[in-house]
Amino acid sequence: MRLGLLVGVLCAAVLTTARADDLAQQVRAAETAFARSMADRNIAAFAALVAEDAVFFGRDKATHGKEAVVASWKPLFDGKDAPFSWESAQVEVLDSGALAHSSGPVYDREGKRVGTFNSIWRREADGSWKVVFDKGCDVCECSAAARSEGS
Repeated sequence: MRLGLLVGVLCAAVLTTARADDLAQQVRAAETAFARSMADRNIAAFAALVAEDAVFFGRDKATHGKEAVVASWKPLFDGKDAPFSWESAQVEVLDSGALAHSSGPVYDREGKRVGTFNSIWRREADGSWKVVFDKGCDVCECSAAARSEGS
């Protein structure tokens, strides 16, 4: 009896881990498509991944709602070359599978790291993932600050 229970618990743990890995891969794929929309200069592909109730944080204020977010990002899609790029380095999904966090580096046109992004993704009723919160921050020059404080 105990062996059967142990086997059941182990199987459930394996299935839960496999599900979490699958969901994390889905979020990473959505984030990659989101970043590709900028590289491809495709505002429609960008908009397709933004939730209706999204909140994107800028330097000075937050922008609420898909329509406003897309409008605020539209100038970034003008021109031949993307002003920046990003890639997901870490993805974590809630055990419920409803929300996920994706984070990673942001690069300027020349490929220099200039920041870190943090995006919260929500799994919609149809199983697709949409960005609900997005916020970036500058690269921390922590080692340079520590050197100057130690001088």
